[in-house]
Amino acid sequence: MRAGMIGRKLGMTRLFTEKGEAIPVTVLQVGPCSVVMLKNETDHGYSAVQLGFEDVKLTRAAKPQKGHFAKANVPVKKVLREFKVTDSATYEVGQTLTVTDFTVDALVDVTGETIGKGFAGGMKRWGFKGGRASHGAHRTHRSNGSIGQCQTPGRAYKNKKMSGHMGTDTQTILNLKVAAIDEEKNLLVIKGSVPGATGSVVYVRDATRSATQ
Repeated sequence: MRAGMIGRKLGMTRLFTEKGEAIPVTVLQVGPCSVVMLKNETDHGYSAVQLGFEDVKLTRAAKPQKGHFAKANVPVKKVLREFKVTDSATYEVGQTLTVTDFTVDALVDVTGETIGKGFAGGMKRWGFKGGRASHGAHRTHRSNGSIGQCQTPGRAYKNKKMSGHMGTDTQTILNLKVAAIDEEKNLLVIKGSVPGATGSVVYVRDATRSATQ
């Protein structure tokens, strides 16, 4: 298991195959990422690589952050993320990882934060059917309906699907195929959609549950 990469979602478009079929794809700007810190089994209890993405002005960084990056001789980064690996000794502090580490047709897992929807009702949040439109229905067209029983148990069960905050959840899409790679612009073109709004931070790593493994 090797380290993943940090990137940003640029948006969606489509690619055409030789047969003229349109394939929906998501364009990600992945890397370059700098290795800021290495963790090993002896000192930390697990093996991991800490990566930094996107330079940031020194005036916008706190003193502890400046010291952390200065120790690695790496410019201060905006995004810091840790990836567990099989052996961190194969990496070096200050090393730069680029999109060339991926290959076309490879399977990857992409993690992002879903788009926030604010407070949503049961129909939008959970896909409830809703109430009747007529035949005596009175202001119950989009209500959740019954949420439990009567005296027994006399309460609503935990985790009941009800109205509430929707979105801004960390979500991982598994086994997405790499459709194309642009090494000059650090672009990774993924078949299908990935979580997050345009411009949001995403994390890409090799597929962990693919059928080929």
